[in-house]
Amino acid sequence: MKEVIKIGIIICDRYSCCAGGKCFRSLKKEGAFSIYTDTDLELVGYTTCDGCPGGNIEYVGAELVKNGAEVIHLATGLVIGYPPGPYIETFIGFLENRYPVKVIVGTHPIPPSYLDTHTHLGTFESPPEKEYLPIILSDAAIREKYA
Repeated sequence: MKEVIKIGIIICDRYSCCAGGKCFRSLKKEGAFSIYTDTDLELVGYTTCDGCPGGNIEYVGAELVKNGAEVIHLATGLVIGYPPGPYIETFIGFLENRYPVKVIVGTHPIPPSYLDTHTHLGTFESPPEKEYLPIILSDAAIREKYA
Protein backbone atom coordinates (compact mmCIF):
# COMPACT_ATOMS: atom_id res chain seq x y z
CA MET A 1 0.00 0.00 0.00
CA LYS A 2 1.36 3.42 -1.01
CA GLU A 3 1.85 6.24 1.44
CA VAL A 4 -0.90 8.87 1.25
CA ILE A 5 0.08 12.53 1.33
CA LYS A 6 -2.70 14.88 2.39
CA ILE A 7 -2.70 18.19 0.58
CA GLY A 8 -4.58 21.46 0.62
CA ILE A 9 -4.86 23.94 -2.22
CA ILE A 10 -5.09 27.72 -1.87
CA ILE A 11 -6.09 29.61 -5.01
CA CYS A 12 -5.86 33.30 -5.88
CA ASP A 13 -9.06 35.14 -5.00
CA ARG A 14 -9.20 36.58 -8.54
CA TYR A 15 -10.32 33.07 -9.49
CA SER A 16 -12.75 32.62 -6.60
CA CYS A 17 -15.40 31.30 -9.00
CA CYS A 18 -13.03 28.62 -10.31
CA ALA A 19 -14.45 25.12 -9.91
CA GLY A 20 -10.93 23.71 -9.65
CA GLY A 21 -11.03 21.57 -12.76
CA LYS A 22 -7.42 22.06 -13.81
CA CYS A 23 -6.08 21.67 -10.25
CA PHE A 24 -8.15 18.53 -9.67
CA ARG A 25 -7.17 16.97 -13.02
CA SER A 26 -3.51 17.59 -12.29
CA LEU A 27 -3.80 15.59 -9.05
CA LYS A 28 -3.20 12.63 -11.37
CA LYS A 29 0.49 13.53 -11.10
CA GLU A 30 0.84 16.32 -13.64
CA GLY A 31 2.26 19.79 -13.11
CA ALA A 32 3.38 20.36 -9.54
CA PHE A 33 1.82 17.08 -8.44
CA SER A 34 4.33 15.16 -10.59
CA ILE A 35 6.73 15.35 -7.63
CA TYR A 36 4.69 12.71 -5.80
CA THR A 37 5.99 9.70 -7.66
CA ASP A 38 5.60 6.92 -5.09
CA THR A 39 2.63 8.21 -3.10
CA ASP A 40 -1.09 8.68 -3.41
CA LEU A 41 -2.68 12.07 -2.82
CA GLU A 42 -5.70 13.02 -0.77
CA LEU A 43 -7.16 16.50 -1.11
CA VAL A 44 -8.28 17.77 2.30
CA GLY A 45 -9.23 21.35 1.41
CA TYR A 46 -9.55 23.90 -1.42
CA THR A 47 -10.16 27.62 -0.94
CA THR A 48 -9.01 31.13 -1.85
CA CYS A 49 -6.51 33.40 -0.15
CA ASP A 50 -9.42 35.91 0.24
CA GLY A 51 -7.71 38.55 -1.86
CA CYS A 52 -4.69 40.71 -1.30
CA PRO A 53 -3.02 40.78 1.11
CA GLY A 54 -4.26 37.25 1.90
CA GLY A 55 -6.75 37.73 4.69
CA ASN A 56 -7.69 34.05 4.66
CA ILE A 57 -4.16 32.62 4.90
CA GLU A 58 -4.03 32.46 8.69
CA TYR A 59 -7.46 30.89 9.06
CA VAL A 60 -7.25 28.51 6.12
CA GLY A 61 -3.77 27.32 7.11
CA ALA A 62 -5.15 26.27 10.49
CA GLU A 63 -8.16 24.59 8.88
CA LEU A 64 -6.07 22.68 6.34
CA VAL A 65 -3.71 21.42 9.03
CA LYS A 66 -6.68 20.45 11.21
CA ASN A 67 -7.95 18.44 8.23
CA GLY A 68 -4.59 16.66 8.06
CA ALA A 69 -2.76 18.63 5.36
CA GLU A 70 0.94 17.86 5.28
CA VAL A 71 1.56 19.97 2.17
CA ILE A 72 -0.19 23.12 0.99
CA HIS A 73 -0.06 23.96 -2.70
CA LEU A 74 -0.46 27.57 -3.76
CA ALA A 75 -2.32 27.23 -7.05
CA THR A 76 -0.74 27.89 -10.41
CA GLY A 77 -3.14 30.83 -10.83
CA LEU A 78 -1.14 32.79 -8.25
CA VAL A 79 1.84 32.64 -10.64
CA ILE A 80 0.15 32.95 -14.03
CA GLY A 81 -2.50 35.56 -13.26
CA TYR A 82 -1.55 39.05 -14.30
CA PRO A 83 0.12 40.39 -12.44
CA PRO A 84 1.36 37.38 -10.50
CA GLY A 85 0.28 37.32 -6.87
CA PRO A 86 2.49 39.76 -4.96
CA TYR A 87 2.25 37.89 -1.64
CA ILE A 88 3.40 34.39 -2.62
CA GLU A 89 6.62 34.60 -0.62
CA THR A 90 4.74 36.05 2.36
CA PHE A 91 2.24 33.18 2.24
CA ILE A 92 5.03 30.61 2.11
CA GLY A 93 6.91 32.18 5.01
CA PHE A 94 3.84 32.47 7.20
CA LEU A 95 2.41 29.01 6.51
CA GLU A 96 5.71 27.13 6.87
CA ASN A 97 6.67 28.98 10.04
CA ARG A 98 3.26 28.87 11.70
CA TYR A 99 2.15 25.32 10.83
CA PRO A 100 3.88 21.96 10.38
CA VAL A 101 3.49 22.00 6.58
CA LYS A 102 5.55 22.29 3.45
CA VAL A 103 4.32 24.85 0.92
CA ILE A 104 4.74 24.27 -2.79
CA VAL A 105 3.95 26.86 -5.44
CA GLY A 106 1.94 25.36 -8.25
CA THR A 107 -0.78 22.89 -9.05
CA HIS A 108 -1.67 22.36 -12.72
CA PRO A 109 0.66 22.91 -15.69
CA ILE A 110 0.72 26.39 -17.21
CA PRO A 111 -1.84 26.58 -20.05
CA PRO A 112 -0.23 27.55 -23.39
CA SER A 113 -2.00 30.91 -23.70
CA TYR A 114 -0.73 32.03 -20.28
CA LEU A 115 2.80 30.89 -21.07
CA ASP A 116 2.70 32.76 -24.40
CA THR A 117 1.42 35.95 -22.76
CA HIS A 118 3.94 35.93 -19.92
CA THR A 119 6.78 35.06 -22.29
CA HIS A 120 5.83 38.03 -24.48
CA LEU A 121 5.58 40.33 -21.45
CA GLY A 122 8.80 39.04 -19.88
CA THR A 123 7.03 38.33 -16.58
CA PHE A 124 8.86 35.09 -15.95
CA GLU A 125 12.34 36.51 -16.51
CA SER A 126 12.94 37.52 -12.90
CA PRO A 127 12.58 36.00 -9.46
CA PRO A 128 10.44 34.92 -7.81
CA GLU A 129 8.25 33.91 -10.77
CA LYS A 130 11.19 32.33 -12.59
CA GLU A 131 11.91 29.96 -9.69
CA TYR A 132 8.33 28.63 -9.68
CA LEU A 133 8.31 27.67 -13.35
CA PRO A 134 10.12 24.31 -13.50
CA ILE A 135 7.49 22.45 -11.48
CA ILE A 136 4.50 23.86 -13.41
CA LEU A 137 5.99 24.27 -16.86
CA SER A 138 5.68 20.63 -17.99
CA ASP A 139 6.15 19.74 -21.63
CA ALA A 140 4.14 21.15 -24.54
CA ALA A 141 1.87 18.10 -24.89
CA ILE A 142 0.87 18.19 -21.23
CA ARG A 143 0.42 21.99 -21.28
CA GLU A 144 -1.93 21.62 -24.25
CA LYS A 145 -4.22 19.40 -22.17
CA TYR A 146 -4.76 22.38 -19.86
CA ALA A 147 -5.56 24.91 -22.63
